[in-house]
Amino acid sequence: MTIIQLFHRSEIKHVVRLDKKVVDLVEDGFNALSDNKVQMPPIMRIDVPEHNGEVDIKSAYIRGYDSFAIKLSSGFFNNPQMGLPSANGLMILLSAETGRPMAILADQGLLTDLRTAAAGAVAARHLSRQDSRTAGIIGTGAQARLQLEALSLVRPIERVLVYGRDIKKADAYKEDIEERLSLPVEVCAHPQEVAENSDIVVTTTPSSEPLIKGEWLQPGVHVTAMGSDAEHKQELETSVLVRADQLVCDVKAQSVRLGELRNGQQETVDRAFELGEITSGRKQGRQSPDEVTVCDLTGTGVQDTVIARHVYSLLVPQEEIINGKS
Repeated sequence: MTIIQLFHRSEIKHVVRLDKKVVDLVEDGFNALSDNKVQMPPIMRIDVPEHNGEVDIKSAYIRGYDSFAIKLSSGFFNNPQMGLPSANGLMILLSAETGRPMAILADQGLLTDLRTAAAGAVAARHLSRQDSRTAGIIGTGAQARLQLEALSLVRPIERVLVYGRDIKKADAYKEDIEERLSLPVEVCAHPQEVAENSDIVVTTTPSSEPLIKGEWLQPGVHVTAMGSDAEHKQELETSVLVRADQLVCDVKAQSVRLGELRNGQQETVDRAFELGEITSGRKQGRQSPDEVTVCDLTGTGVQDTVIARHVYSLLVPQEEIINGKS
């Protein structure tokens, strides 16, 4: 009888880290999407409104790969008030040949956090100015930290501006980033201050009301919005989409349904294109220093498959995989 291996968060955290390898793998996933090599169903979501929670189920098979992931991810946004993280979940890795479950990655949302941050780095790599040095972060949670860490892998970040509704959490963010990443952090009283003075702005919240306005965006800025992944969420005012010289998303149909494109006029939606079209070379990314670029990331199953496969290869010796012992 085949044994399904179970790996806990502590084991996974021991072998994987947010590095350029993970960023490159996530970029490969975007390329596969653009090359039509992916079978990816729409996201299934279960809302739990009385507890400010949601559960998403995502998956994708990439043609030619011998395995793929099914991911269950939860976000319960009252959890921090109880001393618990908002994100949780697990991934199941299955054989693409037989459908046999190979492993359960009980990562408690760690891999979702890492691949989401890596996607932000991919967007910045292709859409922000290469000399971008000031990062503006909206939000103070796990993604606010990881997006900055990933951004620092692809751009020479020297200064950080952060806005959070809770000043105590913003101060804690400042202390954490200055200690871990040795980057100076300035806590801002309003998101306008962040938007107007940053080279790259990353929004990382579950907000249901817009936080960034188009009139705040300066020539040359890049904005990555990764918080809106449900019909009730919105981080960008519609004017931001109109202001953008280049408007990009991870999956257009998904962004129209769940992301920031949901709030755009049809002409705005029509001129948007997918990040994979840029990473694969079909379209050009940033074309001038003064362009305003915006990327909406709703999260894709292909990202889950690439990071699950990567972690499995780190956890299980290659000879065991080849011999079918895992």
